Amino acid sequence: MLVVREMTSADLEQVWEIEKELFSVPWTKEGFLTYLLKPEALFLVAEEKEEILGYCGILMVLDEGDITNVAVKPSRQREGVGRLLLQSLILLTGERGIHQIHLEVRQSNAKALRLYEREGFIRDGLRKNYYTDPTENAILMTRKQ
Repeated sequence: MLVVREMTSADLEQVWEIEKELFSVPWTKEGFLTYLLKPEALFLVAEEKEEILGYCGILMVLDEGDITNVAVKPSRQREGVGRLLLQSLILLTGERGIHQIHLEVRQSNAKALRLYEREGFIRDGLRKNYYTDPTENAILMTRKQ
């Protein structure tokens, strides 16, 4: 059974393995831990039988949030794990008074763009050459709650 819950430091080894597999410039375990300790941050994991399948995070300031990452193990993509994580994040931040959520995503990441648009995010900007390895534009997106 798939469970979404808040990330703990005990999850960092599995989270970091997914991070390294998916991103050309991955966060470090220490980077995740730094955010986990911040009261304005919320990180979730999707877990099945003690295996982390994916994770997501958001930083909140006043009534707005910035999604830092949404990631799902490649072997478990296209099963709705990312959607469940994103929906859970939206619900929990809404309960905390967040009225607007922002994110950026690689222009070539069609799967993520479709997911975000299905969940009510609107494209509202572009950051040229924002990403490295390879250099690529970032699509900026916002969702009002």
